[in-house]
Amino acid sequence: MRLPKDQGWNIPFDSPFYPPLPAHYRQAQFQYLFFRANPQGVSRLLPEPLQAAPDGLCVAIGIHVPFCTSYGSFSEAVVAEQCLFQGQLGWYTSHVWHTGPSGIAAGREIYGTPKIFAAVEVRLVDRTMTTRAAMGGLPVITLSSTLEQPVAASTMPALIPAWRLKIVPRADGPGPALKQLIDCTSATQDFQAHVCLQGRGVVQFQPSPLCNVTCLEPQAYLDAFLATQRLMPALPTTT
Repeated sequence: MRLPKDQGWNIPFDSPFYPPLPAHYRQAQFQYLFFRANPQGVSRLLPEPLQAAPDGLCVAIGIHVPFCTSYGSFSEAVVAEQCLFQGQLGWYTSHVWHTGPSGIAAGREIYGTPKIFAAVEVRLVDRTMTTRAAMGGLPVITLSSTLEQPVAASTMPALIPAWRLKIVPRADGPGPALKQLIDCTSATQDFQAHVCLQGRGVVQFQPSPLCNVTCLEPQAYLDAFLATQRLMPALPTTT
């Protein structure tokens, strides 16, 4: 049967690379480390009209998802920066290093999440959790933190509003065919935390010719958290 002109989810339309939302996640582990970087360095990773928060607040995140209905099992390393948009304080995700091909395609095409194929390892040994991401055999980010004190999930800062930049390039020349600032707040809030632990951590950004985010070199470390969650993202909205 031919595809009607007003329908379609993905290509190839007769066998889409990934299913439509929602995607259901189970027993996902999230590692968060909040730190402060030079606001001028943060600005280098923000598209106009976003502006870096005056205090340079950022977060490095490690994620391991053992089960997802749409993308299978995968791991991620993430960096996001606090910023201002039209006077409102929120968060912009500039880089996501990801292990799964269908998750990369879905993240870019649906949310504008800047997912990059990488080797990502997330390990929990004793009371220390470590996330490492490498591209082409070269390390890019290493995040380590301790698990010390059980706390309420509400203790952890809320990473909302959660903004992404969705760009679809033109086929007939340079420049974007589609460019949207997307609000993923609903997707980041639709979860239930089963365990939340607070501790200390460090993050290192290694210089790489493939992806260099050393402009986020930490100037001060804040709290680290581990959260084990059940997560079911909703559809994004555009801004």
